[in-house]
Amino acid sequence: MTFAHPYYFLLLLLLIPAILWYVLKRKQRYASLQVSNTFAFKQMPKTWKQRCQHLPFVLRCLVFSLVVVVLARPQSVDSWQNTSTEGIDIVVALDISTSMLAEDLKPNRLEAAKSIASSFVADRHNDNIGLVLFAGESFTQCPLTTDHAVLMNLFGSIQCGMIEDGTAIGLGLANAVSRVKDSQAKSKVIILLTDGTNNRGDIDPLTAAELAKTFGIRVYTIGVGKKGKAPYPFQTANGVVYQNVEVNIDEEPLKQIASLTGGVYFRATDNATLAGIYQEIDQLEKTKMQVREYSKRQEEFRPFALAAFLLLLIEIMLRQIIRSLP
Repeated sequence: MTFAHPYYFLLLLLLIPAILWYVLKRKQRYASLQVSNTFAFKQMPKTWKQRCQHLPFVLRCLVFSLVVVVLARPQSVDSWQNTSTEGIDIVVALDISTSMLAEDLKPNRLEAAKSIASSFVADRHNDNIGLVLFAGESFTQCPLTTDHAVLMNLFGSIQCGMIEDGTAIGLGLANAVSRVKDSQAKSKVIILLTDGTNNRGDIDPLTAAELAKTFGIRVYTIGVGKKGKAPYPFQTANGVVYQNVEVNIDEEPLKQIASLTGGVYFRATDNATLAGIYQEIDQLEKTKMQVREYSKRQEEFRPFALAAFLLLLIEIMLRQIIRSLP
């Protein structure tokens, strides 16, 4: 509910002097008489005329208030919007080699990558998103889909050891390219996350990058792992033993892949940095949206005008009835 002329509500301030005038006038109507004790008068029952003597004035104030509301022109607003969205296609290529179990990110690199990537997917409502996993080999965990609930459930099932160990960056990137190359979307993106160097697969990472460039696919690369050494869990006969191992990320090919395809290379050394990277990618790859808004206003003064009219009739009738009472 809105009002076309809300400044008319200032007229309600006129009720203040009207109420003061009514009170003062009531006091001047009766002569004052000094008596020693008013106890006898208090025992007398009040008549209906006494009980209802102020009601006409109250009704008159209500009528005035409703008239002010009518003058302010109450309106209801029906609004809707036609939104045309243009989603983009995104494939997340995730390294699941055993080195992703290192715990420089918490609880480890893989779990941190899964959690933050899931949050990224949840915020991209209009996009087709797919998931490619790679280690020594590569496979598609989920093709491009808008059913993000299913995709996020699949993130939960990811673990190291699902495929042969190793780091085939070129193979993982080529697989991701094959998933998105035939898309009709105007913007096609691959987010490739790894923590190692390319040591497996028959496809060179830069060859896969050239392929992505040919199909107009932008690749954002993320190197995961702190600089220096990171704690890594080793399974022994006596249980899990942690050792600090060197973090070896071949950053130069990752930078070249991003540069060649028009993307950006990032280095994530902790959970907060990785989350910030996904937020930055989210800003760089915002979905285009055009919105046209429409609104329709409808006058709603009639109920208030009718209520004012009825109260005015009641007030006139009540005033006459009170005058006739003894």
